Amino acid sequence: MEYGLIGAKLGHSYSKQIHEQICGYTYELKELSESELDPFMRERSFSGINVTIPYKQDVIPYLDHVDPEAAKIGAVNTVVNRNGKLYGYNTDFYGLKQMMEQEGFDPAGKKVLILGSGGTSRTVRAVCEALQARQILTVSRKKTSDPGMISYEELPAHADADCLINTTPIGMYPNMDAEPVDLSVFRDLRSVVDVIYNPLRTRLVLDAQSRGIRACGGLKMLIGQAVVAAGLFTGENIPESKGISAYRFVFNERSNIVLTGMPGAGKSTVGKMLAQKLDRTFIDTDEEIVRREGCSIPEIFSSRGEAAFRQMEVKTAQELLEKAHCVIATGGGFLLDPVCERAMKAYGTVFFLNRDPSGIRPTDDRPLADDPEKIAALYRQRLPRYQELADHTVPVEGEPSDVCAAIMQILEGE
Repeated sequence: MEYGLIGAKLGHSYSKQIHEQICGYTYELKELSESELDPFMRERSFSGINVTIPYKQDVIPYLDHVDPEAAKIGAVNTVVNRNGKLYGYNTDFYGLKQMMEQEGFDPAGKKVLILGSGGTSRTVRAVCEALQARQILTVSRKKTSDPGMISYEELPAHADADCLINTTPIGMYPNMDAEPVDLSVFRDLRSVVDVIYNPLRTRLVLDAQSRGIRACGGLKMLIGQAVVAAGLFTGENIPESKGISAYRFVFNERSNIVLTGMPGAGKSTVGKMLAQKLDRTFIDTDEEIVRREGCSIPEIFSSRGEAAFRQMEVKTAQELLEKAHCVIATGGGFLLDPVCERAMKAYGTVFFLNRDPSGIRPTDDRPLADDPEKIAALYRQRLPRYQELADHTVPVEGEPSDVCAAIMQILEGE
């Protein structure tokens, strides 16, 4: 191959889309076992490659020259073949530093915990040192004599940490329900960074955000390092605008727009308008359940009860994890279940359509909202949770087209 990515497992990778957006060359994903790495590196039949878990340190012995910054870090994620000689770089350093600066994560004078002790962990340490963190501790599964490393069992003694950065694969697709640490341990935590980018928001990031902690995933880091790597591959100065365009493209392709709110708030009507305007697939979770079960929602409630219906919602949410580039209109109680919430927010931006209950018309096909008193009581009960779950709250006023326009305006500003 000419350009590409090597690693043990690459099913989660967005690198092909990113590099081909940035420079237009063909970029391949090549999974290698440990036994396949040696012949691949010795053959040198590539112009430029990126390197990911678990080979960021293993490739170093094959290189003729290692950039001083990469040598200091002890990890290489970019290799360029120049006339048969291999040059190694660490572009993750620049990608992470740029992302932290863009997202407002400032470790200067703060105590930082880095989860994981692999090649990416070394890069994160170097960035935090460059940004003048007060104290940096690496958290490893094993106890060591290194004063800069602690075990997971020792975390309660460091509950005063200001910043936590995850470099482990825990929480990566498809094992998205995992979380590397319990954030309730930390009393002073102000920021969380997860270098995982698939899903867009890991359970760790969602947990942090639910606690009011500033948090982000690793997509911008991936884009930033890819821009630098592409420049090394081609010898060209890649403009920042290319990275911005690549980020918007990947985020748009991989993310969903999720509409939540009361039954009768207009989610389906607005959702169909949005899907048409944005050329996305429209999905209504209630319609998905009706289609799959072969009967109406009132019939499900009557014959099997609300608890059974909620389990159908959970199953639907798990199935929708495989969907991307969609507008999803959810049932009134859909996101109230933690499993459904995580499934939708992992790849979605959630909009709460807030219609005053007096404007919601009772209908027989909504068992929990078939009279005005039920609607008012349900609204009072659910409103705090709707507001908590939403990335954006949109008042439902005027015509559905006005609500659609308000959502479009928010999306264009992101």
